[in-house]
Amino acid sequence: MALGASVGAACVSRGDKRRAAILGAALGTLPDLDILIRYADPIDNFIEHRGFSHSLFVLIPLSILIWLLAKKISDRVTNAPYPWLASITLALITHPILDAHTVYGTQLFWPLNNPPLMWSTIFIIDPIYTLPLVIIALTVIIVPRWQGIQKTLAIGLILSSSYLSWSWVAKSLVTQELASHMALNDMDYKKYFTVPTPFNTLLWRIVVMTSEGYYEGFYSLTKPKNPINFNFIKVDPVMQTIASTHDAYKKLNWFSHGFLKTEVIDDQLIISDLRMGLEPDYVFRFAISDKKSGEWRPIKPLKIGTRYDRSKLGEIFKML
Repeated sequence: MALGASVGAACVSRGDKRRAAILGAALGTLPDLDILIRYADPIDNFIEHRGFSHSLFVLIPLSILIWLLAKKISDRVTNAPYPWLASITLALITHPILDAHTVYGTQLFWPLNNPPLMWSTIFIIDPIYTLPLVIIALTVIIVPRWQGIQKTLAIGLILSSSYLSWSWVAKSLVTQELASHMALNDMDYKKYFTVPTPFNTLLWRIVVMTSEGYYEGFYSLTKPKNPINFNFIKVDPVMQTIASTHDAYKKLNWFSHGFLKTEVIDDQLIISDLRMGLEPDYVFRFAISDKKSGEWRPIKPLKIGTRYDRSKLGEIFKML
């Protein structure tokens, strides 16, 4: 909402800034209204979020349609059509592009059947990125005709964009350290991902997948000489094979780029998305099968609640 308001207002003249900010806030929120759609089961609800409503192939034509309608009902848009086209388009498309910077992933090119883009350079909530945008969005709504409003908008957008750019640099530094660590320790791995821990871009969580399980580790850019401290979590290969035959698992595997954990709890086969959470607590966990008469049978997926160990998060932040 703050990003949509800010970029929307930046594109138009001073007399139109408040209207553009309010419209931009609404358009910046619009793609996330897909959470109101209920699909067949919790897994479909999970993987379809940030789907068609976040696709550039949908949002760019939609922005043109909104612009054409606005031209018919507003003289302001008719008198300055192209600034308003830029305002509407940027308010819509910056939302999914920002989402793609998180680890959840975003289907920017739906309906192409590619796994969601997950650049994972920034945590889903990061005040350092958001606060400049909130401040300038509120400023433009409260004092839209202030002479310094365009400069204020520019400064706020430059600050937030610079921080987002830094997140790419930070990720690159972490990736370089990880590559050196894996080469030095001769780690046999299949794939990995890196993601910032909550509310910062200095302490990073790393997950490395192997044929027998996965490593979870942390690396702080404030303490570059400290080695990555990995813990290994073994996965039952038999249950992994059983899970892989289920349609629910195949969907999750596609959506998560294969970063999944398989475990058995109370005769239920539980699948967790390793990208969001900390071992052993994950945000998205689903029961996809249960054991009856000695056989594993698929069930309608159930979302399993997660308990958070706040003390562990505190211990992790001590690494900063």
